[in-house]
Amino acid sequence: MDLQVIQHKIYEIRGRRVMLDRDLAELYGVETRTLNQAVKRNADRFPEDFMFQLTDEELQNWKSQIVISNSITMGLRNKPYAFTEHGVAMLSSVLHSQTAIQINISIMRAFVAIRQLAYNPPADRITILEHELNTLKEYIEAVFTDYNDINEDTRVHLELINRSLAELQAQKQIADRPRRRIGYRTSHSDDNGKN
Repeated sequence: MDLQVIQHKIYEIRGRRVMLDRDLAELYGVETRTLNQAVKRNADRFPEDFMFQLTDEELQNWKSQIVISNSITMGLRNKPYAFTEHGVAMLSSVLHSQTAIQINISIMRAFVAIRQLAYNPPADRITILEHELNTLKEYIEAVFTDYNDINEDTRVHLELINRSLAELQAQKQIADRPRRRIGYRTSHSDDNGKN
């Protein structure tokens, strides 16, 4: 199973990364009600930190974020259940099929990949370019220790490097501006209920 397909089905709700019952049922190849019945028969294995049901507000936020079609909206008769990584792992003990085991392995890998990405974000391209340009500039200046010995072509190159560095600084300042956060608000947010 492609990890990216699974990663697109992992949402952040209540500050936790979760998967919804309908997405899990689709991956396992069972109906949502079948998955939920198996969970209810084994309710003692699914405490609140493993699984919880979305509130009306969380459901509306989720719908607005993923811009779902009417056909998907019509299929939502009940508020979905959200499973944390531990809840998904517990599902393999409830659903006893070989497919469920293989899908669970893929889902666990997707959760791990997302966690690794959060802890080790890819290097900032602007910073890398800035470093390379500074290295090039230092090299040119080291080779031509006396600025008067630099020919016209080299002066033009240094000027272009300086302009590029200035443009990168401007882009970096734009990128570093605080952005409006997108996503679900947690019920214990620091904004004292302000929207």
